[in-house]
This record gives sequence, structure tokens and C-alpha cells, in this order.
Amino acid sequence: MANQHTLKLYNTLTRRKEVFEPLDPKNVRMYVCGPTVYDYAHIGNARPVIVFDVLFRLLRHIYGPGRVTYVRNITDVDDKINARSAQEGVPIRELTERTAKQFHDDIATLGVLPPTVEPRATEHIDEMKTLIEELVAKGHAYVAQDHVLFDVPSMADYGRLSNRSLDEMEAGARVEVAPYKKDPMDFVLWKPSKDGEPSWPSPCGINAPGRPGWHIECSAMAGKHLGDVFDIHGGGIDLVFPHHENEVAQSRCAHGTDVMARYWIHNGFLQVEGEKMSKSLGNFITIHELLDTDKFGGRRWPGEVLRLAMLMTHYRQPLDFTVRNLEVAERLLGQWYRKITDVESAPTSDWADDVEDALADDLNTPGAITRLHAAADCIAEDGETDAPARFKAAANAMGLLERTEAEWRAQAEKRVGVDKDRVSELIESRHCARSAKNFEEADRIRDELAAMGIALKDSKDPKSGEIVTTWEVRASGTWDVAR
Repeated sequence: MANQHTLKLYNTLTRRKEVFEPLDPKNVRMYVCGPTVYDYAHIGNARPVIVFDVLFRLLRHIYGPGRVTYVRNITDVDDKINARSAQEGVPIRELTERTAKQFHDDIATLGVLPPTVEPRATEHIDEMKTLIEELVAKGHAYVAQDHVLFDVPSMADYGRLSNRSLDEMEAGARVEVAPYKKDPMDFVLWKPSKDGEPSWPSPCGINAPGRPGWHIECSAMAGKHLGDVFDIHGGGIDLVFPHHENEVAQSRCAHGTDVMARYWIHNGFLQVEGEKMSKSLGNFITIHELLDTDKFGGRRWPGEVLRLAMLMTHYRQPLDFTVRNLEVAERLLGQWYRKITDVESAPTSDWADDVEDALADDLNTPGAITRLHAAADCIAEDGETDAPARFKAAANAMGLLERTEAEWRAQAEKRVGVDKDRVSELIESRHCARSAKNFEEADRIRDELAAMGIALKDSKDPKSGEIVTTWEVRASGTWDVAR
């Protein structure tokens, strides 16, 4: 194993921060609920993707890259998928392939590592049917009108994860009222398919073709790739009930185990500019829109900026996603890239250890960013030390600064649409105007460049005494690129 940090994580199951002790240090296993692929993923979906990418990186550092198995699924059979397929008039497979690719393209821009395994629900139907039949055989599920339902009262401690009684859960849940249910809280494991919907031969002797319920999919995929009991299960706080509670019920009752996962990690809610994100409020934003359109803040934003903005708030806290936070993140990244220029990161770094120590305290990303601030301030301006490489290694621990300053600068210039030849021409014209003491014209040229998103900086060359003009790309009030 690499340098050992004592990792502590807040466990939703026990409601306390605990020292993480994997079942097998040679094979640390983590499952995180992935996207339902029917449309572009929204920025609320981006938060768990980024949070658990940081945890994945940290686990790989502590235990070794080859000793961590990270499973993040794709749900490609769902009511929303069926509805969108019908709306667009395209085959379901075509829809899910297209939207899965959109998801992968978007999160790659956020600097997210691919998971070890990315199972698709439709490729695990046999495992789901086997799990369902085991539940029926053990008296935890029953067949009714071509449905198979989980018998919630058959599990004595159902509700342990969400810490709610059956009465509380029933009162707060939008449960489907159906005459074939033995109990209102019973949930669907398998249901008959309607005409045009995906279908498979049903389990438990049911003659009608059908398809799985939502919760059974994750139980089957996690069980196949990680075993009956594994280390970490993650996702958004909105999934604790009913999805994760029902996963626990299915897996534990089928396998006869005390737990499904030993540590349950959940990230907090996301709101936009102080309000809940919703289409009715007009503040529903997809990752794609943030990266490729001017919908939010009147401009496109780099994926790395989105990543840092997400990490500035502790993962368990509610996150207010604002233009201001994106601007702050962009300004920081611009400053940091100017510190590292084109250096390679150091193989080891005391600053990286400091950052990883903060992350090991329940993924304290704000604390890690504070330590990056301190490290950046220590970098000598003359560039004669190894500090830039050590600083880059520290940022890399969070998936930041993984490119060079030149690449960051080129990206910023592309976003603003900089015509370098035109900028150089205008700067030369301004220089001539200043030499002729035509300051009105010089100011006009400066204003023209400012309208193009270019800010000028005049300084005196210490050797020649001449005025040297450099320029920066300015975006939303932040100075993110120097020339």
C-alpha cells in the first residue's frame, strides 16, 4: 500500500463518522448509483459523480490503484426511458446509447476517472430474476397478478438505513395503491410489460413477459460485481429512501446477511442560486448546458471550474450552485495554473500528503483547498525550486491541475474566441498612439480590447526601461489567462 492515511467516513447507517476498515485491503469495493440514461444529466447528477471520483482517487492512493474496485451502474430500462423513446419516436436502445455517450462525454470534461466496472441493467436481467426467485423462496416476496413484490413486513428491521418506522415511511412516501399488494409499503421487484416496452421472460412461473423494478437492478449488479457484502455504497441523499432502503432489504433478505454494504456515504442536495432546481422555475441546468451554452451566467464554463466549485462545499452539506462560486473557482484555477506553468507533477509531495490528510477526514475538500492555498503561496516566483511540481501533485490528488498552463490558456482563448493576430495588431496600434501622445486613441483601443474580453497590463522592463504590454483573457470578472 501507498502512504497510509487514516480514512474516516460518515456512515449513514450508523449516523457517525467512523474509521474505514475494508473487508479486504487488497480489494476495496465501492458501488455508486449511476445515471438513468434518457436525457442529458443535470448538475445535481454531477455532484455525486465528482464526490465519489475524489473518494475513488483517495482509496487508490491509500490501498493501491489495482486494489480498488469501483462499480457505477447505468440504468437503461426505466419508465422515463420508455416515455422519452415514445416521445422521440426512436428505439429504446438508440436512445440509451446516445444519452449514455452524452453522459460519458460530459463527465470526462469534469476530470472524472472511469469506474472499474460500469454495468448496464439490461445486461443483468438473469441475475435480477435469480435474486427475485431467492426472495420468493425465502418468504420475503410474493407473486400477485403477474407482479412480484417484496413483502416489507417480512423484514423485522426494514427502515434501519433511513432511520424511520414503517408508519413514518408510509406517511412520507408516494406509495402506489394496488389491490394486489399485501401491504401498502410492499414494492415491485418485477412487473408485466406493456405493448412496446422492453420485456423478458418472467421469473417465478409467470407466463406474461415483464421487466424489473428499479430497486432490484442495483442489488443484482452490486451483488454480481462486488459480492453479497462489500465496503462502500454511495449516492445522493435523495436516494436513501426508498431506493437504498429497498436495495438493503432485497440484498440482505436474499443473501441472509446483516448488511449489504458496511459504509453508506451520501452527498447533500444541490440548489441553484438559493432555490431548488426545477424546470418550472427555469433554473434546471444540465452539465452539457453549463459546458457548451450560455444559459448559466451568460457564458460557457470549463469542466474543471465546475469540479472545483462543487468541491468548495463539503459533500454532506447542501450546495448552493451560483455564478459567483464558478467565478471564484475559475479565478483560483487561473492563479494556480500560472504557478505550475508546464511542469510535471512530483511523484511524491509533502503538500500532497497534507491535501490527502484533509481528504481522509470524511472527504474534507474545503480543508484540502485551504491547504492548496497555503501551498500556492509558498511557491517561489523565480521558478528555481521543485515547488511547482510538488504543488501540482497536491492538486492532482483532487483531480485538479491535470493539464498545463498552456492548455488551460488555449481553452480560455477558445471560449472567448480570441483572434490573437487581431489582439497583437491592436496592441501595436495602441503602442503607436501612446508614442504619439494620442491618449484618447490609446484609451479607445484599450476599450475595444476589453469588449473582446481582453485586459491589458502595462509594466516597465527593468533592463531597458521600456513599457511592455501583456494581455489576459477576462471572463465574468476573473483574470484567468496571462500572456
